[in-house]
Amino acid sequence: MIGMLMFLAALIFLLLGVPVAFAFGAVAILFAVLFPWDVGLQVFELLPFRIYGIMQNFTLMAVPLFIFMGLVLEKSKMAEDLLESMGQLFGPVRGGLAISTVVVGAILAASTGIVGASVVMMGLITLPIMLKHRYDPALACGTIASSGTLGQIIPPSVVLIVLGDVMYISVGDLFKAALIPGLLLTALYIAYILLRSWLQPETAPAMPRADIPYGRLLLRAAKAILPPLLLIVAVLGSIFAGIASPTESAAVGVVGALVLTLLKGSFSWQTLRYASLETVKLSAMIFMILIGATAFSLVFNAFDGGDFVHAFFTEDIGTKWAFILVSMAVIFILGFFVDFIEIAFIVVPILVPIAASFGIDPIWFAVLIAMNLQASFLTPPFGFALFYLKGAAGDKVTTAQIYRGVVPFILLQVAALAIIMLWPKIIYWTG
Repeated sequence: MIGMLMFLAALIFLLLGVPVAFAFGAVAILFAVLFPWDVGLQVFELLPFRIYGIMQNFTLMAVPLFIFMGLVLEKSKMAEDLLESMGQLFGPVRGGLAISTVVVGAILAASTGIVGASVVMMGLITLPIMLKHRYDPALACGTIASSGTLGQIIPPSVVLIVLGDVMYISVGDLFKAALIPGLLLTALYIAYILLRSWLQPETAPAMPRADIPYGRLLLRAAKAILPPLLLIVAVLGSIFAGIASPTESAAVGVVGALVLTLLKGSFSWQTLRYASLETVKLSAMIFMILIGATAFSLVFNAFDGGDFVHAFFTEDIGTKWAFILVSMAVIFILGFFVDFIEIAFIVVPILVPIAASFGIDPIWFAVLIAMNLQASFLTPPFGFALFYLKGAAGDKVTTAQIYRGVVPFILLQVAALAIIMLWPKIIYWTG
């Protein structure tokens, strides 16, 4: 039960505004000091060895590489070209602006994968256009926020890399398994927008057709899509074909992003400096959280917290499906209050041995967790995508409109999660 109190204390620290890494580290030290007869500070003698292992982890090297690739592409103006050309192409269709936002969000997810950059870019570019053409503000906000989070399930995704490392499974296999679920979620978003615009035409009216020949619009859209598509094929294709590991393909992606930026004429030393500094900041944040989570897990396991959770699921819950439903519900609820990184580093390692004891396919279970963790970016009050969008939108929309807009898309994520649970073979599209 002391382990459960540790979780409660960590949640209180987070609600008080303590940075995540320091919240979990502080709780670990606090409980080790408070119960010296059970644990004591000597438990942290193992921490340097754990940190050294993290620093030597070849798989986690892909995290800063993919972040750098995404930041370079963010500054290349590729997203602006995509949004402009796709908006003109789909705009004359009822709900077309929202559909083009989802399509661009999926392309950006497979090429950059950075939620903050995607949401801010689409919020700055497409939200004013949607509002100008009398789109329902809630629908516009929900579309932008949810499309920006597709990078958490569509590979290459930092979430999938972290889960692959934490769950001791192949990141390449996880990338393959997550591709169809990511496209399924994209299709559900588009289907919802089409249905909503058909039932309520005033919420997503068609945009007047631009005075440009349709063939020229198609050519412009193809020119905007082709560069990121080539990069996606180079990165994911090398992984799926077994030519390169995710870390090696991430390095290929960095080189490809730099080449695309040079060919586009948008490369500058300021871009390189910005991408390098932001990569260091984001990577340091992730690894600091990992170190704090490692300290937390050391003390948690010293209090036999893992054994308590294992006994609860195997003896009190008792069945495979009950375990899956309860674990998914716990992750979903935690997503309202904490970020995906903390859940991945602290909660998931506790669930992995239990899933193994039930004979659950680890790849399938990892995809379920990834789909569930994506919702943490949208669920109020602490969904990061909501903060990003509000910051980009300013006074154009209210916080209430953003919260109301994301609700249908959260339900669509739950529907996608249910589909993957009921039809697990959907992830094995390669046979």
